[in-house]
Amino acid sequence: MLNAPVRLSVVAALAPIEKAEFGFVRDLVEVTDSVLSKQVSALEEAGWVAVAKGRVGRRPRTWLSLTTEGRAVYQRHLAALRAIAEG
Repeated sequence: MLNAPVRLSVVAALAPIEKAEFGFVRDLVEVTDSVLSKQVSALEEAGWVAVAKGRVGRRPRTWLSLTTEGRAVYQRHLAALRAIAEG
């Protein structure tokens, strides 16, 4: 599941922080709203990303965060990549 570059980028962007606004992640990963939305839906369905909706003033906002399981999966994925890189 994290073999998809956009999904890995989303998880990597969320890993060091508690939560991030959808637009921030979109700009950081450099994808369109629709691409990010599709990938976040897949990550949410897997139980790795949590999506929270709310408002800031009158404007609707969407925040993304990694779940505990999502963090664990990401850490295992990084460990596997390091093992491959180290031979």
